Amino acid sequence: MYNKINIIETTLRDGSYAINFKFTSQDTAIICKNLEKAGFEYIEIGHGVGFNGTNTELGKSASTDEEYMIAARSSLTTAKYGMFCIPGIARLADIDLASKHGMNFIRIGTNVDKIKESEPFIKKAKQNGMFVAANYMKSYALSPTEFAEQVTRSEKWGADLVYIVDSAGGMFPETIRNYFQAIRNVSEIPIGFHGHNNLELAVNNSLEAAAMGIKFIDSSLQGLGRSAGNACTEILIAALIKKGHSLNINLLKTIEIGRKYILPLVNKKGYPSLDIISGFAEFHSSYMPHIQEFSARFGIPPEILIIELCKVDRINFDPSVMEGIAKRIKSKKDALFLGEYGFDKYIGGEQETSI
Repeated sequence: MYNKINIIETTLRDGSYAINFKFTSQDTAIICKNLEKAGFEYIEIGHGVGFNGTNTELGKSASTDEEYMIAARSSLTTAKYGMFCIPGIARLADIDLASKHGMNFIRIGTNVDKIKESEPFIKKAKQNGMFVAANYMKSYALSPTEFAEQVTRSEKWGADLVYIVDSAGGMFPETIRNYFQAIRNVSEIPIGFHGHNNLELAVNNSLEAAAMGIKFIDSSLQGLGRSAGNACTEILIAALIKKGHSLNINLLKTIEIGRKYILPLVNKKGYPSLDIISGFAEFHSSYMPHIQEFSARFGIPPEILIIELCKVDRINFDPSVMEGIAKRIKSKKDALFLGEYGFDKYIGGEQETSI
């Protein structure tokens, strides 16, 4: 029997991207209650980008942060609930509000090269007695050794848990193992893994994470989530049980929740080319509206722009860099029909925290 794995069920947060952040507080209460009955101990809720996301241009959620908190707190008796927090979008005062409503854990997400921004948020959350995870978005953009150096900083500030985050869904099991081993060379802090599914590796990567000793793993019902989605909760639970991991989660009840509440929301057909290329190049989908703009302007297929940009920068989007790349690429003579790419499924601006 393997050691116990903690699943952080993220349907009500990351899954909201796929439905334009339209889970209501009532949806939150119902799904939280059912997830708790199925045995889930950690449930993440709220706007896809976390605290204060509804007050940005990213998209207004169906309910306010406080309404989501009240819904979760009122429906749960044993399970813990938490929210995501991106400094620059979130405010320190949001943590005080969350504490008022008994929020148990918080996940503070920064790009892997900007973790200094998380320091006041980690310290604030610890002052409020919360369990704090430092989520390093676009983890793959730093080498394992450089990544491990960031871990020691987050641990010093008070983080209880650090997350390897495959934001673009392009990592492989052996890559995750390299990051895990690099962390273990400098720290014994608990580690989590959040995988996206652009190359259909999210479940496989999560199984590898569990096998190597990572204790917290994210998933969402039906794989609902940003871009190509996340590790599918139902499949991950089934696979972990077959592998012999200790889970106090009822598989059949989990499947029932996904079938009843989430499957009707899933409208994905096939494998969109932009999801595949994002995984291949390790491109964060929130920059896709910029790709759409430059693709239309220069008549260059978006897949080419994504690949060439990621050769230069996999973390940030600099319009001047993109323009230079586009000018170096020979434009097609015929105008592109961009409607086939389904750009409207991608939510832009998450990584641009000055909005």
